[in-house]
Amino acid sequence: MMVKIAGIIIVLAVLVLVILPSMFFIVDETKQAVVLRFGEIKQVVTEAGLYVKAPFIDKVTKLEKRFLMYDVKPDVIYTADKKNVVVDTFAIWRISDPKVFIESLKNLAVAKTRIDDVVYSHVRDVFAKHAFDEVVSEKREAFLQEVTNRSRRDLQDFGVEILTVRVKRTDLPEETLNAVFNRMKSERYQRAAAIRAEGSREAEKITSDADRQVRIIRAEAQKKAEELKGEGEATAYEIYANAYSQDPEFFSFWRSLQAYGKALQGDYIILDERSEFLKYLIDPTQRGLILEGGD
Repeated sequence: MMVKIAGIIIVLAVLVLVILPSMFFIVDETKQAVVLRFGEIKQVVTEAGLYVKAPFIDKVTKLEKRFLMYDVKPDVIYTADKKNVVVDTFAIWRISDPKVFIESLKNLAVAKTRIDDVVYSHVRDVFAKHAFDEVVSEKREAFLQEVTNRSRRDLQDFGVEILTVRVKRTDLPEETLNAVFNRMKSERYQRAAAIRAEGSREAEKITSDADRQVRIIRAEAQKKAEELKGEGEATAYEIYANAYSQDPEFFSFWRSLQAYGKALQGDYIILDERSEFLKYLIDPTQRGLILEGGD
């Protein structure tokens, strides 16, 4: 009898050791859980703690409570100005309603596929309404906010909350990038040529103005010089006239001496002795002057 009772106790102990652990489950601070019984949701746990379930019957699915990041696959989008652009986006999201999430999406893999489809479709739709220059400008923030709002609205029925949709990079496809680069280089060359041409025109204008100013200054200087020369000659003529009126014969003599000084600077000069030019050399006493020393 004692042996039979001991056996029963041992069996019960084994059952307790096997069954007891399957009766409890723990949910930590970063998780939330859904208890399923034959595929039907029996309990949703969103707070951390120790919980009880039916052993061997209930299945516990634990889900992340924190925000997650899903990297949407980069793809080509056509902008409003018919340009191809590669947009690489990512979404920050979390499971807001575990019950709805399990009922609609079942698991994380299906959820990511759904997020990918929804976010990409809205990115493509919103960005396609705008030109490339707008897509890569500060206006992109408003476009992304619109994508976020649309994605949040479409995914809330799946127990998913979209916090934000962001862009990691926006690039042109390789072939388009080369074409745009060549076009930009051509535009820069044209702009540089236009600037050089404008500079040449300005230089010619400045040079022309400078030359005109030089001509004006020279003409004024020449005019002033002629006036001064005329005044000087007039003064000289006046002086000559006064000197001539005082002693015409001496004035003639003095002018002849000056002419001799200029004419006799060469090695020799040939003149007729009857020339009027030589009268003071041939007869220095024509004015009745007595030259001392017989010179």
